[in-house]
Amino acid sequence: MVFKVNILGSNSAVPTLKRQPTAQLVNHNERFYLIDCAEGTQLQLRKFKFRLQRIGHIFISHLHGDHFFGLIGLISTMHLLGRNKELHVYGPAELEEIIHLQLKVSQTELVYPFYFHAIDPDKNEVIYENDKLTISTIPLDHRIPTCGFLFREKQGKRRLIKSVVNKLDIPIDQFVKIKSGADFKDTDGRVYKNEELTMDPYPIRSYAYCSDTKYKESIVPVIKNVSLLYHEATFMQDRADVATEKFHSTTVEAATIALKAGVKQLIIGHFSTRYENPEDMLVESQSVFKNTDVAVDGCIFEVLPEPIS
Repeated sequence: MVFKVNILGSNSAVPTLKRQPTAQLVNHNERFYLIDCAEGTQLQLRKFKFRLQRIGHIFISHLHGDHFFGLIGLISTMHLLGRNKELHVYGPAELEEIIHLQLKVSQTELVYPFYFHAIDPDKNEVIYENDKLTISTIPLDHRIPTCGFLFREKQGKRRLIKSVVNKLDIPIDQFVKIKSGADFKDTDGRVYKNEELTMDPYPIRSYAYCSDTKYKESIVPVIKNVSLLYHEATFMQDRADVATEKFHSTTVEAATIALKAGVKQLIIGHFSTRYENPEDMLVESQSVFKNTDVAVDGCIFEVLPEPIS
């Protein structure tokens, strides 16, 4: 089952010719979730050949422009292209007023069902779930109310051992019970224990997106043991004072959070425009947490199973 994170933008406040501000597209089981939507996001979606109409849910971390200025344009384009399926947007309550005002003054009545879900950035709570996935908020510490998002798979059922099931000619209508842990009795009355028929479920995978924030150790229990962590690293460690003043994090601080949380892999991003090449930032982060990568526009990261605690 697919679980991938596509980096659409990796820069901080100002777009450059090489890097766009923050936006990411999560593909979980061919369901697409957009996280943040900076200016130019829909162009990035086209550039990297993603069909924007397949996006069903958009999550906005906070109301700084480099995280949502592209939203109304994307909503409008979906409208102009004749979208007919629902679109759900999750974000701070004030965002609903902003969206409706923009639609009102442009006299736009959307041709598709649109739903807004207000979130409380100060709470860690589930804001979305389906049969295989939950998405919850991660309270962060930025200049305005801000949260991250935690994507975590639900534990699946046990997996049938096909060779055994076929050999015993087990009826299909028994599969659900066996996957749920039941034993099987054949026509001769012999009982086959569940462990003879099944394997362990697929291990859980998870992705934590930590948007703009200064160093906040209290998020460690929330993101403990996640498979993949994205944590902003706007500055290198020699500008730690500037990072704190601007409510951002450094490379070392992001890596320290990853280390304390015991995550499997770290991605750093949201780079200040002063850094033309993030390689030095990568080296500095890897000095604390070795399994670190940099967010580069167009990169795709596969979410692997959570580490064994």
